[in-house]
Amino acid sequence: MRLTSLRFALAALLSLATTAHAQDYPNKPVRLIVSFAPGGPVDVIARLLAQKLNEKLGQSFIVENRAGAGGNIAAKAVAALPADGYVLLVTSSALAVNQSLYKEPGYDALKDFTPVALAASSPNILIAHPSLPANNLLELLRDMKGKPVSYGSAGVGSTPHLTGDNILRVLGGLDAVHIPFQGAAPAVTAVLGGQPPLASIALPPAVAQIKAGKLKGLAVTSLKRIPALPDVPTVAESGFADFEDYTWVGVFAPTGLPAPIVARLNSAINEALRSTDVKEKLAASGFEGNPGTPEEFAAYLRRELTKWGGIVKSTGITAQ
Repeated sequence: MRLTSLRFALAALLSLATTAHAQDYPNKPVRLIVSFAPGGPVDVIARLLAQKLNEKLGQSFIVENRAGAGGNIAAKAVAALPADGYVLLVTSSALAVNQSLYKEPGYDALKDFTPVALAASSPNILIAHPSLPANNLLELLRDMKGKPVSYGSAGVGSTPHLTGDNILRVLGGLDAVHIPFQGAAPAVTAVLGGQPPLASIALPPAVAQIKAGKLKGLAVTSLKRIPALPDVPTVAESGFADFEDYTWVGVFAPTGLPAPIVARLNSAINEALRSTDVKEKLAASGFEGNPGTPEEFAAYLRRELTKWGGIVKSTGITAQ
């Protein structure tokens, strides 16, 4: 009986100590390790959050870019660090893709990380040069049946690459050949020149060119049409019910971060995402904020791992 009482007392003391530590957190600068190069959407969103977290939590949040291996270098490095809340990973949906895309990514996306917050997301989009007769995905699949077609993306194994291969080759049955570029901007530039005539990319770099009539938007991968491009149909509208793919950006900690610190960070990030200026800056980049709980983000990550694992298997794409 005394042993049981002692255990309860120790548990209570530990809980109080953890709560007190969370109330004191952060008491020194926090590093945000970004898994991609400066200037890209993950970096832009990380810097937006860092500025707001500086203000809301009273400490410096310092962005460090550690690009390479499709985001794996940063993820592997953060996974090996102490779970004290002073080093966080800001990465994309690549974390969910890479688990099955790479034979040895260097980490386990479920076991090695604590999901803190799903910051923002953006659908992917299939774009075409204006010279292509098709005005939507249905027309493209009809016109190109039995003919070879090439399409670009931001790189091998990116979510837009997998989306494009899944739509064009697996679901659409086309003889589609992938041409990788070093980012979405070079892929857009190539399609503007008609070589290749198609690309599957994240939405942000394409919006202005489509609005200007320099590119066609054939289909977006959100479940509903997006306000920025109301005339572009969804993939789901094009005969593939419930089809939905997003490029997302999330914040993670090494596994084992105490729940009170997770909650404190999550609350501050959600508050930032709800602020008018952050909403406007995200929208200007083609992203939408996704305030939610850590539990909701963890459940979403599990679904994403299952989905992208299935797509990697069906397309046969590997990083090697």
